[in-house]
Amino acid sequence: MIPRLLHVRGFLIDAANAAVLSGKLLQISNGAIYNADKDVRKIHRQKFLMLEDLIEQANGQNVLVAYWFEHDHDRIKKHLTDKGYRPRDIKTDADIAYWNEGKINIGLISPASAGHGLNIQKGGHILIWFSMIWSLEMYQQTNARLWRQGQTQVVTAHHIVCRDTVDEDVLKALEQKDTTQQNLIAAVKAELTRR
Repeated sequence: MIPRLLHVRGFLIDAANAAVLSGKLLQISNGAIYNADKDVRKIHRQKFLMLEDLIEQANGQNVLVAYWFEHDHDRIKKHLTDKGYRPRDIKTDADIAYWNEGKINIGLISPASAGHGLNIQKGGHILIWFSMIWSLEMYQQTNARLWRQGQTQVVTAHHIVCRDTVDEDVLKALEQKDTTQQNLIAAVKAELTRR
């Protein structure tokens, strides 16, 4: 049975079904959640601490930060700006050109808009997943924005995962889906070569 109502930090979360509950739990893992009035309620800042650490570890190299929820985008942008960084969305042709020229140190990208054919491999090789997503296709396509022909560096994808949360379940599910998909492709190739 799926809990319909959860109490988190003094406010009520209504989860009408499993998909809604999953989305709410992902938001909580990220540190904020939309309430019933679509206002953002902040819960914690733990992922920001790791995001800062990963950016510092990049040692001046450009990084791409993937987010899922709009409030994640807004909070990431504000947090990094307050820390003296100049994050920029990678959305338009001009953004893509600046990124590929190395003029954007921290790019922000949503997997929903990072679909097929977006060529941003020349601007960097470090991807930081601030938000986890259930979709293997969107996950792989976002990774493939950097890991593609023309990339001259080893691509590193970091995942900021809160321990004992749905983040861990999502990462495990993505790994299992990918393994299953790879096994299916290998089986089909084996069948085709036997013919």
